[in-house]
This record gives sequence, C-alpha cells and structure tokens, in this order.
Amino acid sequence: MTRREIREHLFVLLFEGEFYDVEEMDEQTSLYFENFVSSATEDEIEYIRGRLARIKENLGSIDVLLSEATSGWKLNRMGKVELSLLRLALFEMKCDEQIPEKVAINEAVELTKKFGGDASSGFVNGVLAKLVQKVTLGEI
Repeated sequence: MTRREIREHLFVLLFEGEFYDVEEMDEQTSLYFENFVSSATEDEIEYIRGRLARIKENLGSIDVLLSEATSGWKLNRMGKVELSLLRLALFEMKCDEQIPEKVAINEAVELTKKFGGDASSGFVNGVLAKLVQKVTLGEI
C-alpha cells in the first residue's frame, strides 16, 4: 500500500469520526477495514490503526493550532472534509519528521480536490501555508 493510499484511508476514518460517538469508532473502524480495505495486509491495517490513534492523541493541540490559523472560522462550522484533511496534514507536519511539510500540504490539497468542494483546495492550501511558517520557525 502506498503512502497516498494510507493517507486516504486515514482521511476516511477521520471523516467518519465526525459522525459517530467515540464509543462507536472502534467498531466503525473494524467495519471499514472489513468492507473497504480487503487488499491490505494485517501489518498495513495495524500501521493505519496506530497512526489514527496518534492523530487522535494529538487532536486537542492540532485543533488549537487550526483554530488560531483559521481566525473567523470555528471548527464546528468548517466542512467535515476540509477539517479532516487539515487535521491529517497538520499531524504530518507537526508529528511526522519523515514527511516534509510541502508533501503534507500537497497531499492534503490533492485529497481536497478529490473529496471536497470547488473552493476547498484553496482554503486548505491557505490554512496549511499559514501553519507551515510556524512549523518552520519552530513555533509549533
């Protein structure tokens, strides 16, 4: 499985998380893997589950940074696609040293073009461009 495919699965799982209670997410995640990721190996599934858990662990700090970068936009008013992709990209920028910030931004924009609305990719790109400056300066 490629990194792009892994990233897309993570996006879908984060997106689903917006519609289910925390208690239901383990079951929903298992159903997702049973029904939509039949070609994945057990190691790949565990890797995705591990990354998803790390994203959730960092969600509080990620959301604070997103709120600061999106002045005028409350997170609960933001589109679920855009919010999920911003969270994923910011996690990669902030917590994964193996993924360059430019790659995280580009991948988020590409996924936004695939799953979001017409203006979504510009919005996601703009927010992440603001945040990459903070990451580069070590403020995050």
